[in-house]
Amino acid sequence: MIYPLGGLRLKKAALLAGLAMTWVGTVVPAGAQDNMMEARLRRMEAEIRAIQGNKTGASDGKVFTPQVTAGTTAAPAPAQPAATPMTDVLARMESIEAQIRQLTAQTEINSNRLAKLEAAAAATAPASAPAAATVAPATGAAPVAAAASPMGPPAPAPVAAPTPTPAPAATPAPASVANMAAMTGGASSPKPAAGPNPSGRAGAPARPSPQRLAAVSAIAKPQTSDPGDDEYSYGYRLWDAKFYPEAQQQLKLMIDKYPRHPKISYAKNLLGRAYLDDGKPREAAGWFLQNYQANKQGERAPDSLLFLAESMRQLKDTSRACIALSEFADTYPREAANRLKSQYDTTRGGLKCN
Repeated sequence: MIYPLGGLRLKKAALLAGLAMTWVGTVVPAGAQDNMMEARLRRMEAEIRAIQGNKTGASDGKVFTPQVTAGTTAAPAPAQPAATPMTDVLARMESIEAQIRQLTAQTEINSNRLAKLEAAAAATAPASAPAAATVAPATGAAPVAAAASPMGPPAPAPVAAPTPTPAPAATPAPASVANMAAMTGGASSPKPAAGPNPSGRAGAPARPSPQRLAAVSAIAKPQTSDPGDDEYSYGYRLWDAKFYPEAQQQLKLMIDKYPRHPKISYAKNLLGRAYLDDGKPREAAGWFLQNYQANKQGERAPDSLLFLAESMRQLKDTSRACIALSEFADTYPREAANRLKSQYDTTRGGLKCN
């Protein structure tokens, strides 16, 4: 077929237009796909860099929050142009895989180190402290005079039989008393004693007789608005009546129940007196030393230090008795010259100190 020159030109223009439409329909979508892949690669690289930043900051206690959010892309670093777009994509994918392998290996190393640290910490955990021993009253008596305390008129009241109660733990010894921790020869904390034995076997404390129980029940327990003072006053009445085991039990009850009571120094000193009067100077020395160490400014701390010297004298430990007596004279010169002068002179006269 023969077309005119104008018609031929129109045919060529239509053919070129058709080719252009075909090229736009195929090439442009491929370019859009490349842009999407490029955006995903950049986002992955940004996330890898953020993770590496977190890992680096963790070593010195700092944490860097990844600056990557959904739907955003980080600006890529300038790179040398690749030979082809596919070659550049493959190279970048290989780099990402290598970084992921490195992060995985570092995570495994850190997990192994953490497991070893936890195992070492568990192996060096301290053991729990042993429970405190219990103390029970004993019999025997050798009365020692004490200053009177004002008490109300007695009234009959029932009293339960003594039962063991836990004794307080010993406190550390101050250096100013020349190793006062060894002052009592192992009596800085009261020793446990056997409790009542209903079988009546040899070596066990005997049960109180009905006459003794009746006499103890006849001693009234004060009933005031200060229950702590009532407990102490009742213990004093038992001690003053020479019921030393019962007084020991009652005073330990008061100490355990009201450890911050204003009369706590009185109670600990009187508990030591109850043991000393009961013929147990070693147990008495433990309570005297504890009362002195707990609060040197306590109302009966001077008395306890002086009675500590007397307890050591009865144990025939002249060296420690002289140390306690010297500490009393240095720490409480006013007491030695006034309220406790007579007792101080008597105790010093019974010792031969250098």
